[in-house]
Amino acid sequence: MENLNDKLGRKIDYLRVSITDRCNLRCHYCMPAEGIKEKSHSEILSYEDLIKIIKTAQKIGVDKVRITGGEPLVRLGVEDLIAGLSKLGLKDLSMTTNGVLLAEKAAELKKAGLDRINISLDTLQRDKFKKISRRDDFDNVINGIKAAQNYGLDPVKLNVVVMKNINDDEILDFVELSKNNKLVVRFIEYMPLGGETESEKFISVNEIRSIIDKKFKLIKTESEGNGPAEYYKLKSAKGRIGFIAALTEHFCADCNRLRLTADGKLKPCLASDLEVEIDKSMKSDLILKSFKKALMIKPAAHNLNFDDELKYKRSMSQIGG
Repeated sequence: MENLNDKLGRKIDYLRVSITDRCNLRCHYCMPAEGIKEKSHSEILSYEDLIKIIKTAQKIGVDKVRITGGEPLVRLGVEDLIAGLSKLGLKDLSMTTNGVLLAEKAAELKKAGLDRINISLDTLQRDKFKKISRRDDFDNVINGIKAAQNYGLDPVKLNVVVMKNINDDEILDFVELSKNNKLVVRFIEYMPLGGETESEKFISVNEIRSIIDKKFKLIKTESEGNGPAEYYKLKSAKGRIGFIAALTEHFCADCNRLRLTADGKLKPCLASDLEVEIDKSMKSDLILKSFKKALMIKPAAHNLNFDDELKYKRSMSQIGG
């Protein structure tokens, strides 16, 4: 097996795989109220093709895979995909979901071989959830979190996008949640990728940490998983807290990932329109060629900001985060 390194020497061993651009929520920062123009089923990679692409990527060092969307659980038969991927001997097989359908699918996902799960949840208040997501699914998400815990999709991580004057008043409530539950709560900086992104809503990780420091003493812990989060915990807490400073503290120098869109494009950087198409013939040598080409154009760093002139071809929901 050869290692997959980009032109800057970064070892790439992690692939985020979007399996659909469809979603059952309409979160303001992710997509407009009317949604987006969805790809037709013929444009979306089949599960067979996805498994072949990932199996090929293993030959050049990819051993960690995260399934994303849109919302991955809206695609029929996702458990079959997980079962197929679990046979490949990956080091880590995980998923990011909004949790709406998780309660009914958690048991099958675990049985199929899913190791762990990240769940997006920006508020602990039912009314506010409805305003942020434009859907009334708060109870479904809470039940999904409980199901993930019950069926051992550990660690269960909650991804919280913090927005000024929207949910920043709940930061301490989320910290308390990590204190009393075996959950990893991760505070993420608000990013201008799709939907209705406004700079006025941005709050930095340093500001978030400052709010927490006024009430709690954070204890640094070791990082885990494949992401850029820095982790802490409270004394005697059951869970942990993470901070992801996507805008204020670039972690590009340590980036170890590529992204595969649902329609078969490799993206070397989340915040870039650069893409490499996977050859539709699905021949292994051509798949490998696409991966190597994507690595050669992987930027040294992203230029994500709130410049009104900066627009991207794909929204967050079309990339998979």
